[in-house]
Amino acid sequence: MEKIHNLRHCLESAEFIKKKIGGTPKVGIILGSGLGGLVDDIEEKSIIPYSEIPHFPVSTVEGHKGELIYGFLKGSPIIAMAGRFHYYEGYDMANVVFPIRVMKLLGVEKLIITNAAGGLNTDFEVGDLMLIEDFISRFPDNPLRGFNEEEFGPRFPDMSEPFDKEWIEQTFSKAEELDIILKRGTYMGVTGPVLETKAEIRFLKLIGGDAVGMSTVPEVIAAIHLGMKVLGFSVITNESIPKVAKEFAHADVVDVAQRSGKKLVALVKEIVN
Repeated sequence: MEKIHNLRHCLESAEFIKKKIGGTPKVGIILGSGLGGLVDDIEEKSIIPYSEIPHFPVSTVEGHKGELIYGFLKGSPIIAMAGRFHYYEGYDMANVVFPIRVMKLLGVEKLIITNAAGGLNTDFEVGDLMLIEDFISRFPDNPLRGFNEEEFGPRFPDMSEPFDKEWIEQTFSKAEELDIILKRGTYMGVTGPVLETKAEIRFLKLIGGDAVGMSTVPEVIAAIHLGMKVLGFSVITNESIPKVAKEFAHADVVDVAQRSGKKLVALVKEIVN
């Protein structure tokens, strides 16, 4: 029963969206905190609030509008999530990755994931863009745990290269053309919603993290399971241990992401093909 129930909900959501958009998106984009500026550049757009889509979760985080946008970026049909779902909001993993599975049913073949993240690498500065080359998961659960949906993918998907190498190199070439500096690094996925202690930050650095955040990892796992090509970006919105002590708030994340996100928007527009 679990298999039929899960697949049925995904299909019902996809059918509802198809009737609304009247097209087939080939690229999906997940917009993290404060990165919704890309929506302004989408042409011929159709906007669907999450609350109208059958079975869709609803975003509860500041800086996440909670809308699905279909349209065109430089002539390419795309569908963008203005707002994502986090494990820390109380959603289980099936809900966190539900939109990724719906995207696949809509025709999406490539997925661009963006997030706001804390910098662990001491060479990073606030406002830097990091292209994610790999990740380490510190989540206590996995979106593929439980009954495997064979319609979506294999029981044991290979995660040795979760981000598409060819797409990564194309992105670096395009960034150089646009005079945009891209850092490379490993994203550390944690549950949140609390920020890390100093001891935890030392540990995350020790095991190889360059940036830390509370999203992305489950989405990447689900996308690879579905056979999508994936590209990921982090906007470094704060130093995990700031040089000058100050109380940190989510509003600071949104503010930095909105300012630095302009560079990311310019880059994404060039790599959606």
